[in-house]
Amino acid sequence: MDAANLGQGHLRVAFSVDALMPNLTGIGRYCWELTQRVPRDSRMAGLSCFRGAQWFDDPSILLHGDGQQRRRRGQGLRRRLDKWWRYDRFGNGIVHAPNYFLPDWAERGMATIHDLSVFKFPETHPAARIAAFEANFTKTVDRARLILTDCEWIRRELIEFTGLGEDRVWSVPLGVGPEFAPRLRSEIEGPLQSLKLQPGGYGLCISTLEPRKRIDRLLSAWQMLPSPLRLRYPLVIAGSTGWQNTPLLDQIDQGLHEGWLKYPGFVSNADLPLLYAGARVFCYPSRYEGFGLPPLEAMASGVPTLIAGNTCLTEVAGEAAMVIEPEDVPGFSVAIARALEDESWREGAIAAGIAQAARYSWAECATRTVDAYDHVAKS
Repeated sequence: MDAANLGQGHLRVAFSVDALMPNLTGIGRYCWELTQRVPRDSRMAGLSCFRGAQWFDDPSILLHGDGQQRRRRGQGLRRRLDKWWRYDRFGNGIVHAPNYFLPDWAERGMATIHDLSVFKFPETHPAARIAAFEANFTKTVDRARLILTDCEWIRRELIEFTGLGEDRVWSVPLGVGPEFAPRLRSEIEGPLQSLKLQPGGYGLCISTLEPRKRIDRLLSAWQMLPSPLRLRYPLVIAGSTGWQNTPLLDQIDQGLHEGWLKYPGFVSNADLPLLYAGARVFCYPSRYEGFGLPPLEAMASGVPTLIAGNTCLTEVAGEAAMVIEPEDVPGFSVAIARALEDESWREGAIAAGIAQAARYSWAECATRTVDAYDHVAKS
């Protein structure tokens, strides 16, 4: 598919795909969904995808680890023309940076700023990421014609932090795909066998292993469950390795040794919806998020969900999730036990979660993103 030549409308956009990689994070998922859906909008004349100085007719190659275009005849000339092409076509056009930072050559751009965790909790981030924000954040905010956030919580926070006008920041919520849905036992029983799991027989957390996510509190709370309950419902932690997590990995090793924890690491896009659908409960104790896709995906899958309070998670989940205080580990443990055993609460949480998740779609996210392009084009 040539994403640059799908539409017949008036909007031509250069779109950064630096977040696309085989192991998609939440931002990577956001970028991927937009590359697939935005070009279908009738207002679009084309979406041209780039990473650095490289342009991609088909950004899906980045999901398979192939970040290099196939070698073509005249590639040396192509490289020499790239800079000219970029400036000529998009120097005064629309450039969308969906992963925070606008490129230096973008004169008429917009950016998506997902959260302010680097500034609020710098101790939870690698030094290289902090340096990147110090070098690029203010420049992007100053130059962007429009900034998108994933929810109203972060929109308000960004306006307060930067002093930007209300009209310079739009909230465009993310979505949840149709693959995240309740499943029949027969659909998931086989795939779960490879992890030695039974449908409805485990708790789940999908998260990168980094300090802000408070996985250590979740492990401590799960360890406090009565032994029969803890062993009946082992906890599954799935996600990328992350950073600054040596003590957490020691905790994981202990849970694995004691038999109440499973750590499969990163789970493929194909298997992830099945892992969600088989869970008894989903826990997401993150200290701070820009949106929180995993709880939404869990609720869409018919799984009762626990989230941390005082975050944007409460905006996204509405009244459908149980709100917990992860720093109160004994109280967190009591809430987990209730979520595992209280059938009356579980029944209501499942129905409410499915209804809440149905309010979010990637199609709507793409449409509202193109609304933003149109706004920038007319400004």
